Amino acid sequence: MSRQKADRMQELVELLNRAGKAYYQDAEEIMSDYEYDRLYDELLCLEKELGITLAGSPTVNVGYEVLSELPKEEHEHPMLSLDKTKDITELRKFAQDQKVLMSWKLDGLTIVLTYRDGELFKAVTRGNGEVGEVITNNARVFKNIPLRIAYKGELILRGEAVIGYKDFEKINAEIEDVDARYKNPRNLCSGSVRQLNNEITAKRNVRFYAFSLVQAEGVDFGNSRESQMEWLKAQGFEVVEYCTAVADTVEECVQRFSDRIADNAFPSDGLVLTYDDIAYGTSLGRTSKFPRDSFAFKWADETRETKLLKIEWSPSRTGLINPVAIFEPVELEGTTVSRASVHNISIMEELELGAGDRIEVYKANMIIPQIARNLTRSGVKDVPTACPVCGERTKVRKVSNAKALYCTNPMCQAKHVKAFSLFVSRDALNIEGLSEATLEKFIAKGFIREFSDIFHLERYGGEIQQMEGFGEKSYRNLIASAEKARVTTLPRVIYGLGITGIGLANAKVICGRFHNDVEAMIHADEETLNAIDGIGGVLAGAFVSYFKDENHIKILLNLLKELEIPEEMVDNTQRILEGKKFVITGSVTRFANRGEVKELIERLGGKVTGSVTAKTDFLINNDVNSSSSKNKKANELNIPIISEEEFIEMTQKRD
Repeated sequence: MSRQKADRMQELVELLNRAGKAYYQDAEEIMSDYEYDRLYDELLCLEKELGITLAGSPTVNVGYEVLSELPKEEHEHPMLSLDKTKDITELRKFAQDQKVLMSWKLDGLTIVLTYRDGELFKAVTRGNGEVGEVITNNARVFKNIPLRIAYKGELILRGEAVIGYKDFEKINAEIEDVDARYKNPRNLCSGSVRQLNNEITAKRNVRFYAFSLVQAEGVDFGNSRESQMEWLKAQGFEVVEYCTAVADTVEECVQRFSDRIADNAFPSDGLVLTYDDIAYGTSLGRTSKFPRDSFAFKWADETRETKLLKIEWSPSRTGLINPVAIFEPVELEGTTVSRASVHNISIMEELELGAGDRIEVYKANMIIPQIARNLTRSGVKDVPTACPVCGERTKVRKVSNAKALYCTNPMCQAKHVKAFSLFVSRDALNIEGLSEATLEKFIAKGFIREFSDIFHLERYGGEIQQMEGFGEKSYRNLIASAEKARVTTLPRVIYGLGITGIGLANAKVICGRFHNDVEAMIHADEETLNAIDGIGGVLAGAFVSYFKDENHIKILLNLLKELEIPEEMVDNTQRILEGKKFVITGSVTRFANRGEVKELIERLGGKVTGSVTAKTDFLINNDVNSSSSKNKKANELNIPIISEEEFIEMTQKRD
């Protein structure tokens, strides 16, 4: 039995170290946080029972070696991990008869700041607890670190660098390559703080929250940690939110924090308790791994057992096909959940996950649905050999430590979300309610395969209304917006196709040259198009090349069957603004937006530019007496500034 337990210890050490390396160094997840904590606790129990601690055990090795090119520096005061529990009784026992400070355990990157002569001298990451990376230049561009403070002695403090959920979502949304997106705010923060170029760091909205004062020469804090925190506030630092408690009020304080997790702007994986009495805490000393003056509390994850109905495979624009677990709905942390990302095939294999299994689910950090464990472990099966969107062959690839599924078809619709996004944009068909994220979901589910499908989403009305972020009202609004978009102009349609280099203005010129004759346009040669004023050889080549593809012609013709394109009301004899150049600024009241003004000007033969120059004929601004830069420029150049009403009168004149 002892031999089996020793073998199990070795297995756990290897497994946990592999998971730790994947998470901290490669930004990959090969197991859930829940599973990691469970295996870690199992290893601890075995070490205590057998009295053995293996070399390389994560219970004694604090962190991992630094692998970046940043300068390294040994910490003057070693940075230890904290002992932790999920049992509130343990917190009461820790508090004893002492006053404690309870604060958020923020989930970011721990940083040590040193100030000398009132200025930021250096910033060093925690690293492996003994040696960290010097990131001083990056710290200088954190959003809330004071570069100068009133205190002139040497100050050393510790805190957490974090990126909020909103910034995390915004930054991830801007990364087109789904594989390159960050898994969670902590990974994003770690990469941002350790950039070699601090211009990148500055754009990431990193914030720093102080949680511990290490040294402040000559300052009397009255032997109180709380006094230290208040003093740091007075020096201009934001400190981690905290409350004070004693043994009898610990549970109440924990509840106060837990009630606010869902609304917390920053990721947190628990709470930290620290003795207020500095001398008492210091007198307790430390173990080889933990200080004895502080204790961490991790949220006791609420888990629910449910049945895994299926694995849904969701293709992305890079070809990665993500597995998503769909299970019978359960109530977790006050909300109903029925799906959870599994991330990749490696995690599926680790969980031996198959349809019909009984699983336990929870919310990581009480927010993100995850699978805790698989109770029946029937095994991975039915990994699709064909892409659920385009039907072409799939392939399993190993990226870093994880196996993932990819679509091999370069023309898969899921890889062309940007094209659909352009098609529904304001200057094209102007269909509200179809963000890139929504389009990605609809394409992955097969609701949209080509542009014309957008006008038949009612076929999937029931499914759409059940999707996250949708309800009956938002669904109805989407359908109404699509119906309204059926009445449009041909230039908007041509622009919406996404032909390389063809903007709305170019599309208007081309459609005007061919008098909106679609057949003539799609079969035009380069010479004819090149002869059109403002088109040129490059755009002519791109236009002709696009319609050489028979599939593109088919897509356009299918689309036109769904649309109503009224005949132009203004003919060439009414081009009363021919040769006139306009600039439009400020708000409009008689038109829906400035785009409509521009459209009318161009239909009447005029042109619209963005800035006032000597070649401008009129500046349209309802605030004629405004001191704006465009008004000033127009006055300097003696260019008439006209109101919207004056412009309308101008368009109604007839010779």
